[in-house]
Amino acid sequence: MNRALSQRIDRDYVKVSRMGAATLAAIGYLLVCGYAALAISKGWTLIPLWIGLAVVTAYSVIDIWAVPSIRYSRFQYELFEEELELQYGLIIIKNVLVPMVRVQHVELESGPLMRKFKLASVAVVTAATTHRIKGLKLEKAEELKRKIGQLAKVDDQHE
Repeated sequence: MNRALSQRIDRDYVKVSRMGAATLAAIGYLLVCGYAALAISKGWTLIPLWIGLAVVTAYSVIDIWAVPSIRYSRFQYELFEEELELQYGLIIIKNVLVPMVRVQHVELESGPLMRKFKLASVAVVTAATTHRIKGLKLEKAEELKRKIGQLAKVDDQHE
């Protein structure tokens, strides 16, 4: 088996992940502040406020600082002639082999934050599930999409 590619995601994806997690954390803090205002005006107990504040803060620390770096360091993929191999996970490391004959189509995805950093994700769709390689430079993602499409003999007519 000849190895066609052996790659990692782009380092900028850590920034994008942190920005997305920070946005969710800000929404969490807004909800906590909303409860605080309501609880003070209605004379309710502040115990849920402190619990909510602790949960949002713990989430923020973990999801903004730890998770993106761990994901970056653990995610790897290799493209071979007959399969795509993915390795990922935070606590439990998964190693998935996707046979090219099972690939139904390949998609390129890019949200607003990813577009700002010129990043994209490649989604490899099989009958069973969708496998995503998130955080590739746009040019690299387009090249990978074409290469997987060629190896899987996927028709490019739907684009």
